[in-house]
Amino acid sequence: MKQILVPTDFSTCANNAIDFAVRSAKLFPVGITLLHIFEQKGSVYSDYMGVNKEFNQALLNDARNKLAELKKAIEETEEVTVNTHVAVTSVVDAVLQATEELNIDLVVMGTLGAGAIKEKLWGSKTAALIGKTKVPVMVIPFFYTWKKPENILLSTNHFETEPAILDFLFEMADLYMAQVHVAVMTDEDDDKAAIFLEHTRKTPQYEKMLKAQYKEETLTATHLYGKEFEETLQKHIDDREIDILAMVTYQRGFGDRIFNPSKTKRMSYHTKIPLLVIPGKQENIF
Repeated sequence: MKQILVPTDFSTCANNAIDFAVRSAKLFPVGITLLHIFEQKGSVYSDYMGVNKEFNQALLNDARNKLAELKKAIEETEEVTVNTHVAVTSVVDAVLQATEELNIDLVVMGTLGAGAIKEKLWGSKTAALIGKTKVPVMVIPFFYTWKKPENILLSTNHFETEPAILDFLFEMADLYMAQVHVAVMTDEDDDKAAIFLEHTRKTPQYEKMLKAQYKEETLTATHLYGKEFEETLQKHIDDREIDILAMVTYQRGFGDRIFNPSKTKRMSYHTKIPLLVIPGKQENIF
């Protein structure tokens, strides 16, 4: 991992993501780019008449000044190198473009809080990114307080073997010097009995394969099942003192058994710990 992108609207929600990125950068060498997305106000008619042109330019200049001040503050107090970037477009388009042009390896972004409307809007934009990026997204909860990650949990019902997924997960664990855990999920309401039996049979085999491939003797794989996905997973997170939850997103249409962006979005609203969302592919199923 060499480059982290942190979109910001200067809210508390976004500042939590910046704090996570900065503290991570102090643990291992990684570059940080702060991205401010300026979404212009007004309509085609008002822009044509020049009503909003001056107003928008003033807002844009103010945003650039705030970004420069934030960069200076971080570099002086934290001794972390920060780059800045401003985009005039939608949040999703700006992040997708920046990840391509700036060779970004990870996007870190704050999620929904219970505070002001501005925070809720920013959190919903974070959720809108899930399932759309080609690089992993780390979602930082509104009330999260930094703790050096020691336990990372991969939650899946897919028995992932795709190197692009697993290599990133285990590289991140190495950088934080954290232990990897795996939870294979079965939904008692949605999944058939045959799937339950399949998951029960495959989970020990999957654990053995991951231990051998990534030289992780302390890795554990657990078969979880319950009627409420979020509650079952959250209880396991609490019991194992998990610091980062990792999930893999697949586009709709690949099958009901594969986590899709909507289920991961639900966790982005409910999780109390950072959620690492890794984009996946259909092939290479264990």
